Amino acid sequence: MFSNRSLFIRHLGQTSPTPMLLEVDKTEGIYLYGPDGKRYIDLVSGVSVSNTGHRHPRVVEAVKRQVDKYMHLMVYGEIIQSPQVQYAAKLAELLPAGLDVCYFVNSGSEAVEGALKVAKRFTGRSRIISCRNGYHGSSHGALSIQGSEYFKTSFRPLLPDTHLIDFNDIQSLDSIDNRTACVVIEPVQAEGGVIFPQNDFLKKVKEKCAEHGALLVFDEIQTGFGRIGNLFAMERFGVTPDIALFAKALGGGMPLGAFISSPEIMSTLASNPALGHITTFGGHPVCCAAGLASLQVLLEENLVDNCGVQSEIFKANLCHPAIREIRGEGLLLAVEMDNPEQVKNIVTRATEFGLVIDYFLFYANAFRIAPPLSITREETLDACRLINNLLDAVTQ
Repeated sequence: MFSNRSLFIRHLGQTSPTPMLLEVDKTEGIYLYGPDGKRYIDLVSGVSVSNTGHRHPRVVEAVKRQVDKYMHLMVYGEIIQSPQVQYAAKLAELLPAGLDVCYFVNSGSEAVEGALKVAKRFTGRSRIISCRNGYHGSSHGALSIQGSEYFKTSFRPLLPDTHLIDFNDIQSLDSIDNRTACVVIEPVQAEGGVIFPQNDFLKKVKEKCAEHGALLVFDEIQTGFGRIGNLFAMERFGVTPDIALFAKALGGGMPLGAFISSPEIMSTLASNPALGHITTFGGHPVCCAAGLASLQVLLEENLVDNCGVQSEIFKANLCHPAIREIRGEGLLLAVEMDNPEQVKNIVTRATEFGLVIDYFLFYANAFRIAPPLSITREETLDACRLINNLLDAVTQ
């Protein structure tokens, strides 16, 4: 009889020649458990998905309640479904004015695709600007605006009329002109190694977009829902985009994405043609029920505030001499090392020390710390101890 490991290798499409091959039997809170019962601290959170922790009881209960009522009914947007409308209304309550209408999809890449379409439709323009080292997904349109030629070159030709600028480069904003449909930008470059905006960069992008009638699109797929110590990154920087993109933690552990904008902008998808954007499973009622419950947990259990507290504990206790810098805010941290080979060894050997650690796609000299926002002081201190032990083993 074949093991799960051998079946995984034989029958699942692989994303790299060397997958982690960590088999998980169950999860709870910040922990993953193997079939042998070994416990691992999850410092990745499914790449900022499990913000309220694995299997939070309130999220699990919300899923069970919804499954007992109904699951899939009809193509998204045709039938009134309580989980969708309640979640959309709650998001509109929390987001700045002008981000009132939500279109639910299945993933972050799909949210990007929807935003590109609505921006082109609303403005009547085709030019799309994004940033080098920005990550927006792997589907065809999202890949076209991704900021790494390494990931793009094998799949060309991609969408035409796309243009890359440098994050935090004020001079590059002259590229935004009357031909521009939209600028798609992460408020914090996550896969670029946790790079925060400087010198009011985001405000200046917003001003340039407004000057030329282009739409500003914030990709908050990784920064949203408390990850950097604010419920949304746009709050921290005082800039409201024309379109906001969410996924990952939006679904509370279930697959869910969304693009959110004003009634004026979003209405362009409903006519000329009708059904300008459709999705079968987007806004699945079970996913929306999970996402709404997870958001309520974030708010009611003060996990956003806890995120900032635990961030400082990580920074104070990761004091290994091999660490060159810890960059970031909240629980999206980049731990800078001397070279990529060290980082590779750290990620590869992490499970030996009961840790799950990951790379950044576009920055090879650092590894990621992004545990669930529900992590406690004791758990953070334990994670720091294990990371320091891992760094001892790797650097010796």
